[in-house]
Amino acid sequence: MLKMPFLQKRGSCCDRRSRRDALQIGGLSAMAGLNLPSLLQADDIKAVAPMAKSCIMLFLEGGPSTIDMWDMKPNAPENVRGPFKPISTNVAGTQVCEHLPACAKVADKYTIVRSHSHGDNGHVTGYYYAMTGYKPRFRDGQNSRIPANVLYPSIGSRVARELGVQGSVPAYVNLPAPMDAGGPGFYGPEYAPFVIETDPVQPDFNVRDLTLPKGTTSDRMTRRQRLLSGVEQLRRGASGKAADMSAYYTKAYDLITSPEAQKAFDINAESKSLRARYGHSTLGQCALLSRRLVEAGCRFVGVDHAGWDTHYDCFPSLKENLIPQTDLAFSALVTDLDDRGLLDTTLVVMMGEMGRTPKVNGDAGRDHWSRAQSILLAGGGVRPGQVIGETDATASAPLKDPVSIADLQHTIFRLLGMNTEKIYYTPQGRPIPVGNGGKMIPGLV
Repeated sequence: MLKMPFLQKRGSCCDRRSRRDALQIGGLSAMAGLNLPSLLQADDIKAVAPMAKSCIMLFLEGGPSTIDMWDMKPNAPENVRGPFKPISTNVAGTQVCEHLPACAKVADKYTIVRSHSHGDNGHVTGYYYAMTGYKPRFRDGQNSRIPANVLYPSIGSRVARELGVQGSVPAYVNLPAPMDAGGPGFYGPEYAPFVIETDPVQPDFNVRDLTLPKGTTSDRMTRRQRLLSGVEQLRRGASGKAADMSAYYTKAYDLITSPEAQKAFDINAESKSLRARYGHSTLGQCALLSRRLVEAGCRFVGVDHAGWDTHYDCFPSLKENLIPQTDLAFSALVTDLDDRGLLDTTLVVMMGEMGRTPKVNGDAGRDHWSRAQSILLAGGGVRPGQVIGETDATASAPLKDPVSIADLQHTIFRLLGMNTEKIYYTPQGRPIPVGNGGKMIPGLV
């Protein structure tokens, strides 16, 4: 279903800002805090030969613990290192958590960036920052409960606008729910994601609105479309501009009448053995559906996987559910893409809005910590089998050269062949570049 993510009603986060508030956060002034990108360096341009045509982002919402997964510190004190042990991967010298055995076997297909860091410890605000590249601002101060209007487009909307539609599926898809701050901002509804609000792990999974309503023939649908087009033309003539909702109607109609699009969303066409490799979890089946979508031409797939806000008794849930599900989903995705010859042209990114505290709290959990987290990148021109960046002895902060959100987004855009300096104007005439500064992650390509 085509929906504006910032209009969706969601639950509350532990920082007491509702998910709906999150999607409404924006800048009171487009120029407030705006850092226009510096000119691209010549070596940056020469170093990046765009290979990626699509991007899949697995977003571990709530904040995955880097010290329990990708940046283990076995020599740290017990209340820092936690109970998990490191294991070796198929890349000499690289270790990951013992509960990531599948990822350990394919470490030569991805790169770990251990030095990602930013300064926002809020779920809502951190998610917004990660999705848009801009820190949120409020109408009457940072502690206001009234967010300013959404302005900045999400990373997915920017990719969709710059790369355009390829094939029969939408350019930008969210699943299994709208991504917080994943909307188009001032770009308008034409660049909003197609949101799949059903879980592909369910046996009766189907994508709503991909088939004609019961009792409606294709001829009748065509007549409706013609009537709607006529109404829209009248509205445009009266207002001097296109009606915002016409973009939704056009996209929905194209999907309903496209056998190729319906085929791309049919995850049940996959073999039982392949579905098992991805894992019978929401994250696993969303990752598999993401592969089907990029195979059909989707430019950006954003998967929102909730449950990582592990303040209390975190280690049982990490061991039994969260880490194993991630292990199967990510390892199967990069392997499947590689087997199909799609990894070189598909950039895969796995991250959260923040990490977790190095020290285990009094409730046997870890709290919010944005100063250090690990990001995994694969395909799309990324040189695999690396570990980039290093944190201190307790995984509290990068030892040097932290990778910022601006750096990550700049890297993603450049690998997709996008011009980060390209300017678009808000309805108020304010210039907003595709990127927000940043530089290529050193050594990644």
